[in-house]
Amino acid sequence: METALYLIPNLLGETPVEQVLPAYNHDIVMQIRHFIVEDVRTARRFLKQVDRSIDIDSLTFYTLNKHTKADELAGMLQPLEQGSPMGVISEAGCPAVADPGADVVAIAQSRNLKVVPLVGPSSIIMAVMGSGFNGQSFAFNGYLPIEPDERQKCLKRLEQRAMAENQTQLFIETPYRNAKMMADILKACRPQTRLCIAAGITTKDEYIHTHTVKEWRDRLPDLSKIPAIFLIYK
Repeated sequence: METALYLIPNLLGETPVEQVLPAYNHDIVMQIRHFIVEDVRTARRFLKQVDRSIDIDSLTFYTLNKHTKADELAGMLQPLEQGSPMGVISEAGCPAVADPGADVVAIAQSRNLKVVPLVGPSSIIMAVMGSGFNGQSFAFNGYLPIEPDERQKCLKRLEQRAMAENQTQLFIETPYRNAKMMADILKACRPQTRLCIAAGITTKDEYIHTHTVKEWRDRLPDLSKIPAIFLIYK
């Protein structure tokens, strides 16, 4: 096995591993003993889903999240520099995409260490695929401001950008605030602006629908517990 930093996609929800991850990922995971993860408990559960025979207690986990200090981050790649392959696992989806794993990938690149991204589900890409919006030019904007006035201004700016640049605009919200986000979009955006709501991607609760803001007014779904991505386009 080649010594490298392997970026290992995680599941997006309660989905069978074989439905969304290629067998090649399994083969790679089985040969790695050092993992950089956002949450150790989630990572351990995921690895057991990949293969129940994995001896979790024999593995080493390094936690990388918003609380990780810069000096801690710098030392995480020591096993890789000593010749052992390492893996990066995010909470869901692809590591380093809207994910703190990007920080350790940047360090690996700066040290000329090989980085290998593996195939797996990306809610951002899959939302664009299912929306019917522009897939050649799109922007992921992460979380929008929580303060009402700032959020309204931000939504209007994204709507204007979608129109002026012919660019799909994506953003997310914490599931328990999805209803408030949907209400804010309907309030801020023009009736003819198109909105796609993509939630529970790859799971049994998958919901991907596109309508105009006006059409959404009488059909908003209950997504209070389901991770969702919102997309607006002209």
